[in-house]
Amino acid sequence: MKPCLTRTRHHTDYGAVSVMTRRGGRAAAAVALVALVASVAPARADTVTDWNANASTAIVVTAGQPPPVAVLSFAMVQGAVYDAVNAIDRGHRSYLPQPPAAPGASEDAAAATAAHDVLVSLFPLQQGTLDALYRTSLATIPDTPAGSKAGGIAAGAAAAQTMIAARTGDGRGGPFTPVIGATPGVWRPTPPAFAQDPAPWVGNVRPFLVPDVEMLRSAGPNPLTSRAYAKDFNEVKAIGALHSTTRTPDETDAAIFWQDHAFALWNRVFRSLAADHYLAIADTARLLATTNLTAADAAIGCWNNKYRYNSWRPITAIREADTDANPATTADPTWTPLFDPATRVAAGQLPLATPPFPENPSGHNCAAGAILGTLRYFFGTNHVSFTATSNKSGTTRTFQSLSDALQESINARVWAGIHFRTAVIQGVKLGATVARYLHQHYFQPAHRQDGD
Repeated sequence: MKPCLTRTRHHTDYGAVSVMTRRGGRAAAAVALVALVASVAPARADTVTDWNANASTAIVVTAGQPPPVAVLSFAMVQGAVYDAVNAIDRGHRSYLPQPPAAPGASEDAAAATAAHDVLVSLFPLQQGTLDALYRTSLATIPDTPAGSKAGGIAAGAAAAQTMIAARTGDGRGGPFTPVIGATPGVWRPTPPAFAQDPAPWVGNVRPFLVPDVEMLRSAGPNPLTSRAYAKDFNEVKAIGALHSTTRTPDETDAAIFWQDHAFALWNRVFRSLAADHYLAIADTARLLATTNLTAADAAIGCWNNKYRYNSWRPITAIREADTDANPATTADPTWTPLFDPATRVAAGQLPLATPPFPENPSGHNCAAGAILGTLRYFFGTNHVSFTATSNKSGTTRTFQSLSDALQESINARVWAGIHFRTAVIQGVKLGATVARYLHQHYFQPAHRQDGD
């Protein structure tokens, strides 16, 4: 007779571990668990993920950078961390010119140093806090002959300096004056705050990956008099209204969920995926670099298109529909989207509102198209599940596949009442273009040559 087996889930520092054990065989189960945990323990990239979390705090919480600016900072940090670790691991091609690295240098020390040095260059006023984190990080890294701490520090410092030099004068923070419209179809600040874009210059930043932002040109909004425009208009007018009778409670939650700071949320997902898949330190560094670099170029391309088309938001379009010359649209001067201060969010979160910049394409979905496309290339499958918690909604949502997450992200912006569906789809396509370009031109295995 075959022995009866039960599956026991053990929650460890490395996630939930499933172990097949004989009923009653507790000693054998304990030995099996210890052996399994020991075999996967080195695979968790503590220093890489810890410094990604440190970066998120520095960029999003302390500096308060808005998403399209924050992702540029994330890309610089994670690109440098990858190059530092990869210079020692040598498993893939470097992103920027590969720094020198001594054989056997500590990958953990390299990661901590690269992240620290780039963050200090970006946020010199945070140096005291960052230095304290760095000292604590280095103190946890053993200095053994097999993992020279000094060698890792040197590699990390070199990678950081290469990144800082590469991004000097790249257009960040450059002058840009948005055009405020007064005619049908043209963007203008929206109620209730009538706020201005805090970073309209993002679209003029030099891309990290693609050779020219022109290759990310999107199709733009539908003509105001077209059937396609009327279809989008009437969809968002119905389901995106503050008191919509067609939007479900779950759709309302999803809309608010995805309004969390996009790159704080996505980087939490990346850290979770690295732990769930027991990624080695070099693979975690590559995961964080590829996703943040593609997201950065997606933001640059997105903002470049936003100000090229300068298209109005649904709240303006619906309230002023009597000016659009489309017989299939009807004005509602009091229409209000779900994203309004009256909508409840988690404690301590800023109230919801229509974002203060042009509508087409969708910034969140430029990012989602880039990130989820990159994750699909990285894992080689769409069947990657994850669970995430949003600070904005205070709720947790689980996705069984990457495409499930993408579809919800697409719909969420329409449910929120802040985007026409065309802008959302165009954003996804733009992001997917960046992901495909990275897959074809960057981060190839070290033994692979161009044309292979």
